[in-house]
Amino acid sequence: MLTNDPKILGLAFLGGIIPSLLWLWFWLKEDKKNPEPKGLLSIVFIVGMIAVVFVLPIQKFIQTHVGSNEWQLALWASSEEIIKYLAVAIVLYKTNHAEEPIDWPIYMITAALGFAALENALFLIKPLSLGATMVSLLTGQLRFLGSTLLHAVSSGIVGIAMGISLHMNGFKKKWHLLIGLISAVALHSIFNFFIMKNNGSDFLKVFAFLWVVTIIIMLLFEKIRRMN
Repeated sequence: MLTNDPKILGLAFLGGIIPSLLWLWFWLKEDKKNPEPKGLLSIVFIVGMIAVVFVLPIQKFIQTHVGSNEWQLALWASSEEIIKYLAVAIVLYKTNHAEEPIDWPIYMITAALGFAALENALFLIKPLSLGATMVSLLTGQLRFLGSTLLHAVSSGIVGIAMGISLHMNGFKKKWHLLIGLISAVALHSIFNFFIMKNNGSDFLKVFAFLWVVTIIIMLLFEKIRRMN
């Protein structure tokens, strides 16, 4: 149950949003030459946060009606990746703000970090309300290192697929989007599965794998930038 204590809610919110803003600063450095409008980035970030509100009931429905833990993880990851994409697509619909290939991954990562910010804040409320400050700090650090980066990288994959197909039409554009979403869901599902397996004892191995993927994404960012 959520607490009504404004101090706890404030601490949880800060604990969720600060790591996301740090990661956002990191990723925005990849697009120094033609930075996106700060106002629009703020809107996309906030819409990413709002997306959590739509994902939670979907995941609750999945938890209630799907018995297999593996399928639950895959469907939870699918719901998050699809909703994050739809959040960006709605904001950019019939605008000219995604006119360069690099724009899509930037907006997708921004929405993903907004999503992670609220999701992390919700995770921190319970330990903070129980007075487990150290647990909250450790939880926040692990989510900063793992979950927040996961959201950024998985949505970055979708954004890169959309950026590559920016000037394509019809089937090719849809095919790239589908491949991007499938890849993002697969990465997200694998991460969640191994984190939950053995109570997270394989965290360092999974985190190392996630950073390898992150480096690949950064190399693809460079390719996308050259396409501009």
